[in-house]
Amino acid sequence: MFENLWLIPLGFIAGVVGSIIGLGGGIIVVPILTFLGVTPPVAASSSLFAAFSNSVASTVSYAKQKRIDYKIGLKLGLMSIPGTILGAFATAVVTPAIFKILFGIVLIASCYYLFIKRDMESKQTTITKRMLVVSAGISFLAGILSSFFGIGGGIIFVPLMIIGLGLLVKTATATSQLILMFSSASGMIAHLLLGHSDFDYVLLLSIGAFGGGLVGARLSVELKENSIRILICAVIVAAAIKLFIDGFGL
Repeated sequence: MFENLWLIPLGFIAGVVGSIIGLGGGIIVVPILTFLGVTPPVAASSSLFAAFSNSVASTVSYAKQKRIDYKIGLKLGLMSIPGTILGAFATAVVTPAIFKILFGIVLIASCYYLFIKRDMESKQTTITKRMLVVSAGISFLAGILSSFFGIGGGIIFVPLMIIGLGLLVKTATATSQLILMFSSASGMIAHLLLGHSDFDYVLLLSIGAFGGGLVGARLSVELKENSIRILICAVIVAAAIKLFIDGFGL
């Protein structure tokens, strides 16, 4: 375990970033673990454990700031659970090369999301039955992506809550952490039962991610997201390029 203590600061950094932008720290953790030769199931499982720890800390902090919409958060979180179970099974059958290529695409999409997020505006304030059905389907898809990649699903949930359900950006970002508690918990349990978990990775990443979640939630009040968006995207694009190179065997 001692030779893997570097996972604590990795989890901390991922926790800070994930808490501030609402995407989950998996966009940081999974590429690094993948570059080090960790298999997709172990990388996704380890990231989900860290994401759960991070989401607990972030949710507690955001709850104190009164930024969470519990009604929407609970509904979307519960709707995502069936998808997370399917995602855990899918991770076990994908090849490392395909996983890297697919995750590279997710990283590029995450970078695009970061730039359009600032221009997102609430489109409606009431939730119709039709929108609830659409949200259920989207939540199921987000659950699959969350468990398959270990990323939490914020890239889908945050735009859904802002554009479709009428939440403010800061409320949606905070509420996504509550949703992540459900999606990451069910996903990590599924991975655990399938034997995908490395407990050294899980413990150390979770310790760091918990601290990062507390710090990130506090920084989100004072820190302007624009100040870190370019830096995060630069790192994401570099990681995506490396994943594409490895995945295609270039």
